[in-house]
Amino acid sequence: MGSFTTDELLGTFTPILVYWMYSGLYELFAGPLEKYRLHSRKKEDAKNLVSKRDVVRGVLLQQVLQATISLICFKVVGEGPAATHPAANPSIFATARQFFVAMFVFDAWQFFMHRYMHQNKFLYKHLHSWHHRLVVPYAFGAQYNHPIDGLLIETVSGALAYAASGMSPRMTTLFFCFATIKGIDDHCGYMLPWNPFHLLLGNNSAYHDIHHQLSGSKCNFSQPFFIVWDKIFGTCVPYKVEKRAAGGFVAKAAEDY
Repeated sequence: MGSFTTDELLGTFTPILVYWMYSGLYELFAGPLEKYRLHSRKKEDAKNLVSKRDVVRGVLLQQVLQATISLICFKVVGEGPAATHPAANPSIFATARQFFVAMFVFDAWQFFMHRYMHQNKFLYKHLHSWHHRLVVPYAFGAQYNHPIDGLLIETVSGALAYAASGMSPRMTTLFFCFATIKGIDDHCGYMLPWNPFHLLLGNNSAYHDIHHQLSGSKCNFSQPFFIVWDKIFGTCVPYKVEKRAAGGFVAKAAEDY
């Protein structure tokens, strides 16, 4: 298979570095962000069914598997049109098209696999329930999954997005970093009014918090970008964010749901 290029190595390991750096910021600034929490610290400790040490171990295992498959994918699929012709300078339109195709494929695969993981009792019990041990999600738990669950939902969706979009390894690095940051934001447990993801995309921390609540396991499956698939299949449950008397916020599903 030959040696790996610098772009391929960056595409594999930069998203992992971004994951720990970005999620670490939420831990570092937890004090100043306290007033934006969707759950109190007391509820986080009481409701979650897995220790933070085990979450870190699980995420690291997932990332080792993800990195291995990423390197294989780069060699099997190839380096994409931009890398094959170094002199070529893709237009902004072509780059945007590739990025959108990657987002569409990434979202579609994750929605249907995620939804099926909830519908199939065997798969949910033995695989996907790992992720829902975090009833109250937090930033560095975003990629806490059973290894097979992480492989089927996250790793495969990334491989398909890369193959379908034709992105170069360098553009793939940017896309995976973007997807990583978005996934962390969805699980961060904060509703930040200035967060651009909350302003531009319907899929945000409050939307995904509804899914992690015990009553929300049959709705809001879309991740990480858009909510279009939930709307098409009737699993999009609207929500409202209210201020909590003791400070912070609380996300509530619509009453008719």
